[in-house]
Amino acid sequence: MPEAEAEVVIVGAGAAGLSLAHRLARAVPGTRAPSAVLVDAPPGPLRPPRRTWCFWESGGGRFDAALTAAWRHLRVRPPSGAAVEGDIAPLRYKMIRSDDFEHLVAHDLAGSTAVRRLEATVETVEDVHGGARVHLRDTDGRPSVLRARWVFDSRPPGSLPAARTTLLQHFHGWFVRTARPVFDPLTAELMDFRTPQPARGLSFGYLLPVSRREALVEYTEFSPRPLSASGYETAVRQYAEEVLRLGEFQVLSTETGVIPMTDAPMPRQVGESVFRIGAAGGATRPSTGYTFAGIQRQTRAVAAALRQGRRPVPPPAHPARSRAMDAVLLRALDSGRADGPALLCRLFSRVPMRRLLLFLDGRTRLHEDLAVGLSTPVGPMLRSALELPRLPRRPFDDGP
Repeated sequence: MPEAEAEVVIVGAGAAGLSLAHRLARAVPGTRAPSAVLVDAPPGPLRPPRRTWCFWESGGGRFDAALTAAWRHLRVRPPSGAAVEGDIAPLRYKMIRSDDFEHLVAHDLAGSTAVRRLEATVETVEDVHGGARVHLRDTDGRPSVLRARWVFDSRPPGSLPAARTTLLQHFHGWFVRTARPVFDPLTAELMDFRTPQPARGLSFGYLLPVSRREALVEYTEFSPRPLSASGYETAVRQYAEEVLRLGEFQVLSTETGVIPMTDAPMPRQVGESVFRIGAAGGATRPSTGYTFAGIQRQTRAVAAALRQGRRPVPPPAHPARSRAMDAVLLRALDSGRADGPALLCRLFSRVPMRRLLLFLDGRTRLHEDLAVGLSTPVGPMLRSALELPRLPRRPFDDGP
């Protein structure tokens, strides 16, 4: 069986794998780039589906050339009554589509001597003395082995770790073009709670306009189980036609996803030389499902460690205090103690949007975190916090 070597193997070419490869491909003066191989699954079920990722940052950013759109004005709509709006300057809420992100990264990888790309199916990753062996099968079905000093695996785990609370953020969206100009391209609607609410959890519409006539229109739920394909179609159509009243429109493309929202600890190291990055390594913020910014923090730290010859253990993507507060919120929502739409609308109405986004990114100080906590219904949150230490961690039951 043929065997090749690299200092670094990156398994999976989703957001995390591409981000780490991109950081290793670019020259940094005064440092040495390790040799790296990015292993991308062949077209088929193992390859990540097309996705849209959103994040926020001040001013220009590393991936601006691939952005679909960016907004500084955000809106949250309660089930009834006036919307909550805010200007988040100097932050920008940014949207990037996976195809555009991959094109940007591929362009930089094509000019790199440090990183090469390989299309193959990874069957197993074996931790061995002084490194790891990645067992592959190429597109013709031939087996081979890549030996590496370090392996970073971004593939979804086979099962979720045991948790006290696990909800799913599941969604279905349409990129639409309307017959008449109905959208405000200057404002992104983060949560529109004028949707029918499920018996357990919450739902909302999500509207990201890119022009007067084109937008991403999405239906999202935080609940224990995904919907059927027909259930999603019905929910998005109801939101587009009955809530937004878009009139005549054309569906240009669709996207569907399921993101676990869990207080389970996600292991970032699974061997002496094998690490997990991305959602598999805890990059998803448990209370929101946002992942892209956490991926950038992880991959930035890993790339710096590799260039400096340090042990490249991916750091936690979110501070411990943020994860503790998320655990309380998830428990309050899952137990039904807190009314999800009311709680979130109350937060956005009482906390300036810019500060709330910084809080959701783990970039606020203790007194600011406490102020955010006091803007929630204190009784249900306190009862949930006191209950958590007594709750056992259980495997996630994804059955019917």
